[in-house]
Amino acid sequence: MRSLESALIDHELIVIRVIGEWWELDLTGVDKRQAVKLLAERLMQVDLQQEMLFLPPEEETALQDLLAQDGKIPVSTFQRAYGELRMMGPGRMEREEPWYDPANSVESLWYRGLIFRSFDPKTEDAVEYFYLPNEFLGKIEPPPVLTMKEVTVPAIQPSTPPEQFNPAATDAVDDLTTMLAAALHISLQPGQRDLYAQFLLNPDIERRSLLLTLAQEMGLLSRSNGRIRPTRAALEWLKNSREAQLQSLAEAWTNSEWNDLCHTPDLECEGEGWQNDPLLARTALLDLLPRATEWYRVTDLIDLVQQNNPDFQRPDGNYDTWYIRESGQQLYLTGFDSWNQVEGRLLRFLLVGPLVWLGMVETAVSSETIYRLTSRAVAWLSGATPPTDSHRTPIVVQPDGSILAATSADRYERFQAARISEAQPITPGKPYVYLLTPTSLARAREQGIKPERLQQFLEQASNRPLPKSVARAIVRWAEHSVEGKLETAVVLRVRDAAILDTLRNNPKTRDYISESLADNAAIIKREDWQKFRAATVQLGLLLDVADV
Repeated sequence: MRSLESALIDHELIVIRVIGEWWELDLTGVDKRQAVKLLAERLMQVDLQQEMLFLPPEEETALQDLLAQDGKIPVSTFQRAYGELRMMGPGRMEREEPWYDPANSVESLWYRGLIFRSFDPKTEDAVEYFYLPNEFLGKIEPPPVLTMKEVTVPAIQPSTPPEQFNPAATDAVDDLTTMLAAALHISLQPGQRDLYAQFLLNPDIERRSLLLTLAQEMGLLSRSNGRIRPTRAALEWLKNSREAQLQSLAEAWTNSEWNDLCHTPDLECEGEGWQNDPLLARTALLDLLPRATEWYRVTDLIDLVQQNNPDFQRPDGNYDTWYIRESGQQLYLTGFDSWNQVEGRLLRFLLVGPLVWLGMVETAVSSETIYRLTSRAVAWLSGATPPTDSHRTPIVVQPDGSILAATSADRYERFQAARISEAQPITPGKPYVYLLTPTSLARAREQGIKPERLQQFLEQASNRPLPKSVARAIVRWAEHSVEGKLETAVVLRVRDAAILDTLRNNPKTRDYISESLADNAAIIKREDWQKFRAATVQLGLLLDVADV
């Protein structure tokens, strides 16, 4: 796309010097043009193939992704997958020094001088790319091309590849791991499922519903004494590779009772006098999907199904007996004239809903929606055995008692970590965070996990000895249990101690005061402070409210 020197010249001088420092090249006092020349010469001496072996998995994957796509990916696509590059001027860079604490894989690669950003001078489009300089492309071996069995392709024509697209998501297995762990501590009943939404990478309610249904049908979750709990089969599933887990979810979906039609956007299914078979729609779609990773128009595939198997979910050809209406409309969608509104919408949803959620389809939208199967989808549909994970990132136990787990961490180990800790809300682009607390340790003890076994697990999963502070805290907890508690509270302060005495003794206010801090100060239960304030007004006392 561009040469290395032309790529470097776009950088501010401070970035050129930072990159030089990373590669042990001191460019202090050197003007920009000379610095670019010297740095380019230094980078050409680097064995990039060898350097990739020492990169964190996320960064190596990002480079492999670039290589797989001829060395350039649109900025929005690349940043969606690997994190956003914070654009800064020289002044801000000098103040914040982002290269010492890069926010994500993109920033880390950027400040090492391994990736660059620009428009493609060979094209007329206004798309900005992250790219590898021409010289780098010849120094790094591209990833192997997946070979596929020859399959029959339906008679629909491929579409022009899009400039931007939504990369395949594989986070279904990450979120299902989180859901399995959540089932250890909270109820997964419908009314309480929002409690764990903050821990999911994708909290979409329909996606959650599908994953929960698949987990139960696969035997990963079972109902016992009114609770949904993980099974021994779940532990075995968690040990599988990401690709094997995705394939097992896709396979389970093809046979699932989860009713895609009743989850299709803009459609409402009503009445009990009719029933559809979800398997018929999936079979019709999968049978006609081109077994190729080329791009196709969604409308072309829908037309193909309509032409070859229009009655795929209504074998009797009767289009007047189902009670389906468009959201917000009064009239039911009946007759074959409603095929596109019902069957067409369903087929579209199967592609852009479940198959995307399970990492089998990528889509792009310009003037119309187009899609393509991922390589894993073609392999799955061809009956190929999924590959095993080549590398899994160890968890990290911090001196403050927090446990960090990247999305590339072993999901079995992350599940086990969740058994002995408290999960924290997810932050996009950041590792999962779990905290060791007296409550979590007590819960672990109830499960029969002894302190010494807990320490052994954390050391094995992190591939290093525990921080002394954490080891000491676990031993101390085992000996003394809870020795202190942090909590958020509302503090009431009054000018005269007699006022507090009155409030303590009045039946309208006394139940809201939990404990005294001094003669003129007390703690009000946080969830009750508004009720307490309203009660004091009834007693003729107005209170100022600050920072509540």
